[in-house]
Amino acid sequence: MFERIALLHSRLQLTLTALMAVLVIWALVCALRGRVGQGYIGALWVAQLLIVAQCGLGTLLLARNLALAGPLALHIIYGILALLLLPGAIAYNRERAGRGEALLFATICLMLLVIVARAYETAR
Repeated sequence: MFERIALLHSRLQLTLTALMAVLVIWALVCALRGRVGQGYIGALWVAQLLIVAQCGLGTLLLARNLALAGPLALHIIYGILALLLLPGAIAYNRERAGRGEALLFATICLMLLVIVARAYETAR
Protein backbone atom coordinates (compact mmCIF):
# COMPACT_ATOMS: atom_id res chain seq x y z
CA MET A 1 0.00 0.00 0.00
CA PHE A 2 2.78 2.45 0.87
CA GLU A 3 4.41 1.80 -2.51
CA ARG A 4 1.28 3.10 -4.20
CA ILE A 5 1.19 6.13 -1.92
CA ALA A 6 4.85 6.84 -2.72
CA LEU A 7 4.13 6.52 -6.45
CA LEU A 8 1.14 8.87 -6.19
CA HIS A 9 3.24 11.31 -4.14
CA SER A 10 5.93 11.39 -6.84
CA ARG A 11 3.44 11.66 -9.73
CA LEU A 12 1.46 14.42 -8.08
CA GLN A 13 4.66 16.47 -8.15
CA LEU A 14 4.58 16.32 -11.96
CA THR A 15 0.97 17.47 -11.99
CA LEU A 16 1.77 20.36 -9.64
CA THR A 17 4.75 21.40 -11.77
CA ALA A 18 2.65 21.52 -14.93
CA LEU A 19 -0.21 23.32 -13.19
CA MET A 20 2.09 25.96 -11.69
CA ALA A 21 3.66 26.61 -15.09
CA VAL A 22 0.19 27.09 -16.61
CA LEU A 23 -0.84 29.38 -13.72
CA VAL A 24 2.27 31.55 -14.20
CA ILE A 25 1.49 32.01 -17.90
CA TRP A 26 -2.20 32.58 -17.18
CA ALA A 27 -1.35 35.25 -14.58
CA LEU A 28 0.89 37.04 -17.07
CA VAL A 29 -1.97 37.05 -19.58
CA CYS A 30 -4.23 38.43 -16.85
CA ALA A 31 -1.65 41.16 -16.18
CA LEU A 32 -1.70 42.12 -19.87
CA ARG A 33 -5.50 42.26 -19.73
CA GLY A 34 -5.37 44.29 -16.53
CA ARG A 35 -7.59 42.07 -14.39
CA VAL A 36 -7.79 38.67 -12.74
CA GLY A 37 -10.97 36.69 -13.38
CA GLN A 38 -12.82 34.36 -11.04
CA GLY A 39 -11.74 31.39 -13.17
CA TYR A 40 -8.13 32.09 -12.31
CA ILE A 41 -8.90 32.33 -8.60
CA GLY A 42 -10.71 29.00 -8.87
CA ALA A 43 -7.65 27.47 -10.54
CA LEU A 44 -5.51 28.76 -7.68
CA TRP A 45 -7.77 26.95 -5.20
CA VAL A 46 -7.52 23.75 -7.27
CA ALA A 47 -3.73 24.09 -7.07
CA GLN A 48 -4.02 24.56 -3.30
CA LEU A 49 -6.11 21.39 -3.00
CA LEU A 50 -3.43 19.48 -4.91
CA ILE A 51 -0.77 20.88 -2.58
CA VAL A 52 -2.83 19.79 0.43
CA ALA A 53 -3.13 16.30 -1.06
CA GLN A 54 0.62 16.22 -1.73
CA CYS A 55 1.38 17.25 1.86
CA GLY A 56 -1.08 14.68 3.19
CA LEU A 57 0.54 11.90 1.19
CA GLY A 58 3.97 13.05 2.33
CA THR A 59 2.83 13.04 5.94
CA LEU A 60 1.59 9.45 5.58
CA LEU A 61 4.92 8.40 4.10
CA LEU A 62 6.83 10.22 6.82
CA ALA A 63 4.71 8.65 9.58
CA ARG A 64 5.61 5.24 8.19
CA ASN A 65 9.32 5.85 8.58
CA LEU A 66 10.17 8.62 11.06
CA ALA A 67 13.89 7.76 10.84
CA LEU A 68 14.02 9.62 7.51
CA ALA A 69 12.81 12.89 9.05
CA GLY A 70 16.35 14.22 9.61
CA PRO A 71 17.65 13.93 6.04
CA LEU A 72 14.33 15.18 4.66
CA ALA A 73 14.10 18.29 6.86
CA LEU A 74 14.48 20.69 3.93
CA HIS A 75 11.91 18.68 1.96
CA ILE A 76 9.47 19.06 4.87
CA ILE A 77 10.15 22.81 5.11
CA TYR A 78 9.42 23.17 1.38
CA GLY A 79 6.14 21.30 1.88
CA ILE A 80 5.07 23.56 4.73
CA LEU A 81 6.02 26.68 2.76
CA ALA A 82 4.10 25.48 -0.29
CA LEU A 83 1.08 24.75 1.88
CA LEU A 84 0.97 28.29 3.32
CA LEU A 85 2.08 30.45 0.39
CA LEU A 86 -0.97 30.38 -1.88
CA PRO A 87 -3.68 31.01 0.77
CA GLY A 88 -1.55 33.85 2.12
CA ALA A 89 -1.31 35.44 -1.31
CA ILE A 90 -5.04 35.10 -1.93
CA ALA A 91 -5.84 36.65 1.46
CA TYR A 92 -3.35 39.47 0.85
CA ASN A 93 -4.86 40.23 -2.57
CA ARG A 94 -8.47 40.13 -1.41
CA GLU A 95 -8.95 43.91 -1.73
CA ARG A 96 -6.67 44.45 -4.71
CA ALA A 97 -7.43 44.37 -8.41
CA GLY A 98 -5.72 44.93 -11.72
CA ARG A 99 -2.21 44.35 -12.97
CA GLY A 100 -0.63 44.36 -9.53
CA GLU A 101 -2.82 41.49 -8.39
CA ALA A 102 -2.03 39.47 -11.50
CA LEU A 103 1.71 40.11 -11.23
CA LEU A 104 1.71 39.12 -7.56
CA PHE A 105 -0.07 35.86 -8.41
CA ALA A 106 2.42 35.24 -11.24
CA THR A 107 5.29 35.75 -8.79
CA ILE A 108 3.73 33.48 -6.15
CA CYS A 109 3.05 30.73 -8.71
CA LEU A 110 6.60 31.03 -10.01
CA MET A 111 7.87 30.70 -6.44
CA LEU A 112 5.68 27.63 -5.98
CA LEU A 113 7.03 26.17 -9.22
CA VAL A 114 10.56 26.56 -7.86
CA ILE A 115 9.56 25.18 -4.45
CA VAL A 116 7.95 22.10 -6.03
CA ALA A 117 11.06 21.51 -8.14
CA ARG A 118 13.38 21.96 -5.15
CA ALA A 119 11.23 19.67 -3.00
CA TYR A 120 11.55 17.00 -5.68
CA GLU A 121 15.33 17.40 -5.72
CA THR A 122 15.66 17.22 -1.93
CA ALA A 123 13.60 14.00 -1.82
CA ARG A 124 16.05 12.09 -4.03
